[in-house]
Amino acid sequence: MPPEAAIAPLGRPARDDTSPSQADLWLARLQRDGYCIIRGLVGNDLVAGLSADLAERFERTPFCEGVFYGGRTKRFGGVLKRSGFAEAFVRHPLILDIVQAVLGPYCDRFQLNLTQALEIYPGQDAQPPHRDQDMWGGAKGEMEYLVNVMWPLGPYRRDNGATVIYPQSHNGGSGAGDPIFAEMDAGDVLLFLGSTLHGGGGNSAERPRTGMIVSYSLGWLKPYENQWLVYPPEVARTFSPELARLVGYQQHRPNLGNYEGRCPSVLLTGEPVDFLGAVDELLPRQAEALQAKRAAAAGAQVGAPPAGVR
Repeated sequence: MPPEAAIAPLGRPARDDTSPSQADLWLARLQRDGYCIIRGLVGNDLVAGLSADLAERFERTPFCEGVFYGGRTKRFGGVLKRSGFAEAFVRHPLILDIVQAVLGPYCDRFQLNLTQALEIYPGQDAQPPHRDQDMWGGAKGEMEYLVNVMWPLGPYRRDNGATVIYPQSHNGGSGAGDPIFAEMDAGDVLLFLGSTLHGGGGNSAERPRTGMIVSYSLGWLKPYENQWLVYPPEVARTFSPELARLVGYQQHRPNLGNYEGRCPSVLLTGEPVDFLGAVDELLPRQAEALQAKRAAAAGAQVGAPPAGVR
């Protein structure tokens, strides 16, 4: 694992892709087509470091079971605790700007939904096309539930299992067009919406296709990967405060996801005391409305005549 200084820049790209105009450009493509591919967003050093850290875990991980996960595919989660390089991908500033633009209108704070490393081995059939938003039973077509971010750790090609995307199959799209194969190289990144129809490709090549999927969901949803079991307090204490909040050590205002009425980040500052008083964490508009109501009630009491006087 690298020292903290090695990931301090959080994977800032070699070229300036973090300006608002760049975020707006990629957001427009994502909203138009349901996906976009950004080339060369992270350097080879980050990809190589992450790959090296995950190599043994891939070697020891058994193949999946089931048609959906794939009997010739390996998957494992919890990548943030397996490599110090992972934070640079998960907290890439351009990615977070785009995610905020997509999910921000529908939640107070978005959250990490999963980090999953995966290898598609030769002989694996194509995954059934699906929409990841279907994990949740809420109404569809009214909002986006999540944003997926696929980071290749090696070449993604049509013959080795590159992700299959159905353009404009997302909410607001014109309907599923002919599928495309998201061919990429290490350092590129694929973003696609939770409402976009997609699936892993079949691998007819001679080597596995390796990558990492990171996804972000609305902060009031139950995440795919149970973040608080994957990253319990003794693990999350080693994270930066920003990363700890992203994996769930924050409340979603008003007061959702608390610990004894407090922000769960209290668990990361040593042993919490046994008796805690609950503390409001409200949206600003809610706090202002309550203050105004209290002020109005106090004013009415001051102007009221004494008891018994008519």
